[in-house]
Amino acid sequence: MKKLLRYIKGYEKETIIAPLFKMLEACFELLVPLVVANIIDVGIKNHDTVYIWQQGGLMVLLAVVGLASSLTAQYFAAKSALGFGTALRRDLFRHIDTLSYTELDGIGTPTLVTRMTSDVNQVQNGVNMTLRLLLRSPFIIIGALILAFGISPRLTLLFLVVTVVISLVIYGIMHTTMPIYRDAQNSLDKVTLLTCENYVGARVVRAFARQADELDTFTRTNDHLKHIQVRAGRISALLNPMTYLIVNLGIVALLWQGGMEVSVGNLTQGEVIALINYMTQILTNLLRMADLVVSVSRALASGVRVNEILNTATSMPDPAAKTLEPVEGAPAVAFEDVHFAYKGAGGESLTGIRFSAAPGETVGVIGGTGSGKSTLINLVSRFYDATGGKVLLFGHPAGAYSFAQLRRLVGVVPQQAMLFTGTIRDNLRWANPDATDEELWQALEIAQAAEFVRGKPGGLDEKVDTAGRNFSGGQRQRLTIARALAAKPKILILDDSASALDFATDAALRKAIKEQTVGMTVFIVSQRAASVQRADQILVLDDGALVGKGRHAALLESCPVYKEICLSQLSREEVEKTL
Repeated sequence: MKKLLRYIKGYEKETIIAPLFKMLEACFELLVPLVVANIIDVGIKNHDTVYIWQQGGLMVLLAVVGLASSLTAQYFAAKSALGFGTALRRDLFRHIDTLSYTELDGIGTPTLVTRMTSDVNQVQNGVNMTLRLLLRSPFIIIGALILAFGISPRLTLLFLVVTVVISLVIYGIMHTTMPIYRDAQNSLDKVTLLTCENYVGARVVRAFARQADELDTFTRTNDHLKHIQVRAGRISALLNPMTYLIVNLGIVALLWQGGMEVSVGNLTQGEVIALINYMTQILTNLLRMADLVVSVSRALASGVRVNEILNTATSMPDPAAKTLEPVEGAPAVAFEDVHFAYKGAGGESLTGIRFSAAPGETVGVIGGTGSGKSTLINLVSRFYDATGGKVLLFGHPAGAYSFAQLRRLVGVVPQQAMLFTGTIRDNLRWANPDATDEELWQALEIAQAAEFVRGKPGGLDEKVDTAGRNFSGGQRQRLTIARALAAKPKILILDDSASALDFATDAALRKAIKEQTVGMTVFIVSQRAASVQRADQILVLDDGALVGKGRHAALLESCPVYKEICLSQLSREEVEKTL
């Protein structure tokens, strides 16, 4: 939690002012029982109405000034806590963006969402409660004990006994509930995971009529979370009745002993009332301390979870290198005995990959499911680093490029077409914010998307819903291709990004890319043999190994895996026509 305190920076003034005004409020609160004692012992005893009104006015003044102090403290505490939470969220979001796919795969999206939202809110609330109560409540408890001691040292021992007993009760309850609250946060991760899975995969769930099963799984997980929270709630519910029982027994004892002191003239009636008020103040602030402990306990548990993310160092730091110029005569992409294994995987996903692609060359990548196609192109775009061998781009290791230059150099169209809320224009300008409308329309023409965009009422300004759900699958794919083309990268990766297109549109797309992107090295990853058969070079992968490399006709003669793929999709006569 100490590491998180740096996010208070910029709000030091508010962080100091808030507890100071709370202390000021506490001072006025401690004076009230003395004023009440004076009203009883002087005003009421002597039937002095003027004195009673004077002391009553003083009490009102203390209340007003105390309220003003409290509101001021609340304002500055809230401002400091909100500033803290905002800075923490911003830094956490920025840090998550620096993590590589390796770390993101290990952590998981649901827990990142929970830590970004629920956990940061818990820490923020903890800061707010701390600024409001950390000094105020102990100050009132100690101040009430001191003032009670000034009235009656003998009866103050009763105060100490009651305070210690209540403190032990609070400690016992807090000690029991703290680990339960930590378990609750972990269970919340699981609930978030199931929610995300069912939201993203809603169509799949319905297609297989698994709603009842998914509901049953969610209900069990949610009930487990409820059970944990109810358990913590039941234990915490003992706090108020037990503390009030103890303090009321203390007040009874105080009245009994105080009455005896009054009868012998050691105390006045007003002083007994003041002692009862001080005991009530001690109870109230001990309960507030309990609330503070609960809030801080949750904040500490959440702070640990947030720190786990902040302390997760990326395995792929940005070298922030100067702009690298291409090595003359070097291939656009070269793999030199490249090996790769995912973290925690039992074996390698790529083994001994060797190939090179010249600038302006079209490279097809084909293979069965799980053969390593997406893994290979993820190394080109440096979403992962090779665990062995070298990946070279224009003569330089991929890891030598700054991420800024690398993202300009390599344009990626992922398997899952993802659009963002805004307009078509906003989405197309992601990689090139300065792109003109002419450049955007050119990219749309190449991506075979210009026709349907022109048919939209808003054209380039047509609204895009969350994840582009107001467009069909094929339209989303073509828009993501246009987004990559708008940046005019030197290397374009199409990772099975035409799977939702019909054969005619797919063929027109490949032809347009070939003719209108002169000098651009294009990787076409596809399950369709027809999509890669006209490539300048075809890479055939099987179980992570490069089993074939060359043109379509040569591979049909020399690579059984490629031939099998072609024959599984085309008749023998159709295959022979392609030769």
